[in-house]
Amino acid sequence: MPRHTGTIRGVTTLARYRHSLWLLTLRDLKVRYSTSALGYLWSVLDPLVMAGIYWFVFTQVFNRPVGTQPYIVFLLSALLPWMWFNGAISDSTRAFLKDAKLVRSIEIPRTIWVTRIVLSKGIEFLLALPVLAFFALVSGAQPGWHLLLFPFAVVLQAVFTTGLALVVAPLVVFFRDLERAVKLTLRFMFYATPIIYGVSNLPSPYNFWAAFNPLSGIFCIYRSAFFPSELVWRDIAVSIVMSTMVLIAGLWVFRFSERQVLKEI
Repeated sequence: MPRHTGTIRGVTTLARYRHSLWLLTLRDLKVRYSTSALGYLWSVLDPLVMAGIYWFVFTQVFNRPVGTQPYIVFLLSALLPWMWFNGAISDSTRAFLKDAKLVRSIEIPRTIWVTRIVLSKGIEFLLALPVLAFFALVSGAQPGWHLLLFPFAVVLQAVFTTGLALVVAPLVVFFRDLERAVKLTLRFMFYATPIIYGVSNLPSPYNFWAAFNPLSGIFCIYRSAFFPSELVWRDIAVSIVMSTMVLIAGLWVFRFSERQVLKEI
C-alpha cells in the first residue's frame, strides 16, 4: 500500500471514530483536573513561571533580551505551544503501558490512544491562550493580520506532534529505556528550538540549520501574530514538508508494530 494511501486511511479512521476519540480525550482532561486542587491553573502556571524566569534573567539581570520587545509576549507565544508539544510527546511514552487492559479489550483503532493525548494537550494549549492575550494587552503588543495564520499553525503542530507520538508510543513498549531518552531529547530540543530566542538572533550557519527543526517554522507563525518580522516562509515550507513526512512515517511505524505491541502489553 502506498504511504499516502495509508495516511488517508488513518485520517479517515480517526474521523469515523471521532466520538470515541472525544470521549477518551474528555476522560483524560477530567482525570487530570479532578485530582488537582488548582486544576486548569496548573496548565497556565507552568509556562507562566518559566516565562517569568527567562524574562527576569534576560531583561533584568543581563538587560539583554534575546528576542523582540515586549519580551514576555515573545516568550509566551512560543512557550505555550512548546508545553503542548512537550506534554504530548512525554505522555505518549506511556500511552499503551498506562492503559494496557483497556487497549487490549476495547475495539477501537489503537491510534486513538495516542491521538487523544495530542488532542487533550492541544485543548489545554487553547485554554491557556487568554494568558497570552492578557500580557499582549498589558504590554501594548498589537496583533496584525498574521493572527489569521494562527489556526494553520495549530493544525500544522497537531500533524507534526501526532506523527512523532505515533513513532514514540509503540517503540517505548519494546525499549523501555526510550522513555528516559525521550525526556533527555525534549530537554535538548527546548534549547534547539527558537523559544527563548528568535531565529533572527542566531548566527548565519545556525540560522540555516534551525529551519530543519519543524517547530521553528510552526512557532514563527504563532509569533508573527504580534511580531511580523518573525515570519520566515522558508522555515514554514520546511515545517510543512517535514511535518507531513513525520506523520506518514508515524502511521507506517504504528501500523507495522501494532500487533507486536498488543502482545508485549
